[in-house]
Amino acid sequence: MGQENTQRFGDFALAEPLQRAVAEIGYEQPSPIQAQSIPPLLAGKDVIGLAQTGTGKTAAFALPLLSRVDCSQRFPQILVLAPTRELAIQVAEAMQSYAKYLPGFHVLPIYGGQSMGLQLKQLARGVQVVVGTPGRIQDHLRRRTLQLDRLQAVVLDEADEMLRMGFIDAVEDILQHTPEERQVALFSATMPEAIHRIARTYLREPVEIKIKSATKTVSAIRQRYWQVSGTHKLDALTRILEVEDSNAWIIFVRTKTATVELAERLEARGYACGALNGDMSQALREQTVERLKSGALDIVIATDVAARGLDVERITHVINYDIPNDTEAYVHRIGRTGRAGRKGEAILFVAPRERYLLKAIERATGQSIEAMHLPSLADVADRRVAQFKEQLLAVIEGEDLEPFESLIAQYQEEHDIGLGEIAAALAFLVQKDKPLLPAPETRPSAALDTVVPPARPRRERRDGEGKRQRPQVRRESSAAEGEPNMRMYRLDVGEEHGAQVKNIVGAIANESGLPSRLIRKVQIAHDHSTVELPADLHDAVIEHLKKTWVCGRPLQIRPLSSGDAGRESYPRRPAVRRKTTAETAEKERRVTRPSTRKRERRT
Repeated sequence: MGQENTQRFGDFALAEPLQRAVAEIGYEQPSPIQAQSIPPLLAGKDVIGLAQTGTGKTAAFALPLLSRVDCSQRFPQILVLAPTRELAIQVAEAMQSYAKYLPGFHVLPIYGGQSMGLQLKQLARGVQVVVGTPGRIQDHLRRRTLQLDRLQAVVLDEADEMLRMGFIDAVEDILQHTPEERQVALFSATMPEAIHRIARTYLREPVEIKIKSATKTVSAIRQRYWQVSGTHKLDALTRILEVEDSNAWIIFVRTKTATVELAERLEARGYACGALNGDMSQALREQTVERLKSGALDIVIATDVAARGLDVERITHVINYDIPNDTEAYVHRIGRTGRAGRKGEAILFVAPRERYLLKAIERATGQSIEAMHLPSLADVADRRVAQFKEQLLAVIEGEDLEPFESLIAQYQEEHDIGLGEIAAALAFLVQKDKPLLPAPETRPSAALDTVVPPARPRRERRDGEGKRQRPQVRRESSAAEGEPNMRMYRLDVGEEHGAQVKNIVGAIANESGLPSRLIRKVQIAHDHSTVELPADLHDAVIEHLKKTWVCGRPLQIRPLSSGDAGRESYPRRPAVRRKTTAETAEKERRVTRPSTRKRERRT
């Protein structure tokens, strides 16, 4: 253990260009997974690493494997398989930064939803490292546009997550396209039987490394949740920001678009805040973090990927504005506070339909998360008054007020006004932009202050014949439970283009940040498809999805009218035109006329 504490990256036999990059980035002491993984990987051995997300796995495999890359050869030498687009991009960016002093080095992230033409062009140019999701890697193998016959190493990053997402068969298929002598590094938070089987089949005498979960750091953080309705989340957030004793905050949302939107809304309410997401340049991200450290910003709204490795002493509070879909992400998020023995606060917003995620987080961390009461308007007013008094005391104790005392005395003599009235007028001037007592028109939604009475039991209704009638309040009930309104959308990709349900769901989930449970009723027709999505999708998300490519085509997503939705939701056999009543009557007359004439002749 003592050796781990004193070890430095300079102690590893990494290639000199990588040592330079590591020193420039500021890495000094390796994390446990890095300290135990780098030596065997440098020696060419297979490795199984059991460690949670956020423990430094990327550097653990990237640095030793990149040390053996031959940049004069323009074919894939390292393949990294990742479960999601975001992780693939993150790993590719990290490897590019580590290899910045390797001349001629190229890394290519490959994932669904990205232009296939662009990927083909970059593969033709030549790359040494490919980082991709299993589905898109398989697409290239089928097209014969990606050759893996000269690979040196394969990395399975977050293998258990790939299993959970249904990619395990694709992973095995890809491994079967790689040379037998290649090196394999498998990293996973857990080791279910399916992952064990892959390790037994495709790894040779692997070195097993197990890093104990650091959930004990979570125990130092006070965790609370508030059951929220999506309509009122922003109002609830601003109340919490006002009332909590805090220094700096990091607020987590699911999508890059949401970071910008929420930052703009909070800025409009007077908060010093900024966005932090993967679309920002590295320089801009670093600038935002520096502003948070210096106190120029008090709040940062971030995505999981952008906040990885963020360590700012000022952060006292973490808010999960959007609940994460997995427990590891939750632990990683709240770990941005309560570091190095400091106290931390974590608040989780949970919609009624998301309570199962709350229970999963409690099981994984072994700790219960307490329900919190949303601060009332009276609490907000009390907090503002207390802060105002603190400001007064600080000025009285720390400033030279003699010139102002003379000025006030002069004003009092001139106008014959009491000191109390003058003080009240000055207080008004100071606080007029942020009233101590929230005015009715500026109060957060009144629905937050309303106590909802328990629902009355429904009475059974019967029609005139005594039959039971279905209650007519179903739709209102589901809305009250947080179920979103849904709408049908049309996509310009269909069966003739090779589209499958998994392609569409994967692309929309990756590009919009929507959880897969909100991507419903995917129906694939000959030349188009339809899908049901939340009706309140932001225009920016729609515009982004329009340009998202699936099966070599942009989705060009657009909402359908209620009439169109029924006609276009799935492929149908050609409609059979029903004959009108008049046509049917005419046919009957034609059939009966000959027999009538025969009877007339007989008579």
